[in-house]
Amino acid sequence: MTQTVWAALADPHRRDVLDLLAAEELSVGELVTRLSLTQPQTSKHLRVLRDAGLVRVRQRGQHRIYAVEPESLSELDSWLATYRRLWSRHLDRLGEHLEQTPQGDS
Repeated sequence: MTQTVWAALADPHRRDVLDLLAAEELSVGELVTRLSLTQPQTSKHLRVLRDAGLVRVRQRGQHRIYAVEPESLSELDSWLATYRRLWSRHLDRLGEHLEQTPQGDS
């Protein structure tokens, strides 16, 4: 995974774009409306996401339609799997501890 991916994901607006595109493909205009950003701001965020390989674009008439690039996200998911297992173990231990802890009367 490249630093470009991390840099792209560091910005909350770009994460918002990804959240919207995870649900459906959208044009720049639709993203502008939903994000309450200007068209230039939205286009800049989309360019960063596209350069990082996190979104793809296709032409539909006069509109550019953006969608999440699942392959790049699966690479990110694979990297996070190690940490997910670590947290899962910790949460399992916490659950076991809570089950063994006597409950006081409230």
